[in-house]
Amino acid sequence: MLDRREPRGPLVTYGVIGACCLIFLISPVSGLNHAYGTGDALLAAQGAHFRRWGVIPAELLAGDVDALSSPLTALFVHGSWLHLLGNMLFLYVFGAMAEERLGHGEFGLFYLVCGCLALVAYAAAHAQSQQTLVGGSGAISGVLGAFLYLFPRARVTSLYPFLFFLPLRFPAWIVLIFWFVLQWLAARGAGSGPGVAYLAHLVGFGLGFLYAWVRFGWGARVKTPAAATEGEGQP
Repeated sequence: MLDRREPRGPLVTYGVIGACCLIFLISPVSGLNHAYGTGDALLAAQGAHFRRWGVIPAELLAGDVDALSSPLTALFVHGSWLHLLGNMLFLYVFGAMAEERLGHGEFGLFYLVCGCLALVAYAAAHAQSQQTLVGGSGAISGVLGAFLYLFPRARVTSLYPFLFFLPLRFPAWIVLIFWFVLQWLAARGAGSGPGVAYLAHLVGFGLGFLYAWVRFGWGARVKTPAAATEGEGQP
């Protein structure tokens, strides 16, 4: 008899991680695809790659037809190995439990919409900027916000550089609120030039938390400690 039950496991989380890693590896950014050449040729290919698939705020807000899809494509493009690995680690750590609660389809739509809105919000705040914005940080921040609402007492093992990278375990609400404060402080000092789009992180986090609150209400929160998870102190 055909089993129509929903497949188990965080399929969307693993799918997004796989897609981001594959896109990065075949792109000129990884430095592994020799078809792009070396030196100046490689740098030119990387710049063209970011302009083709990333968000350029001035072009997006000007209504450029080619730029309208950029908030979606930018979610799967990353600027460096560190950028990719940091984002994928956080998605791996927090995405599985959030996807289990939301379900595969809803989680996938939530991830894409949250990420696109975070990128659009950043673009609106830097409307004249020609700097390219890439990465899934806004979407992953949304996952963190939803996780904070749904699993505030889940135990998270984190590494803190200022504590000599000692692995310490805290409830998720402490770790994620600490992360949010760091993003807020960093956003206050950030300009519109190259760097980390902290504002997109804050918007994504807020959207994720708000969505979980509206979607589930107060009765759906996991109030008992959930299974331990692991992560770094900073995405």
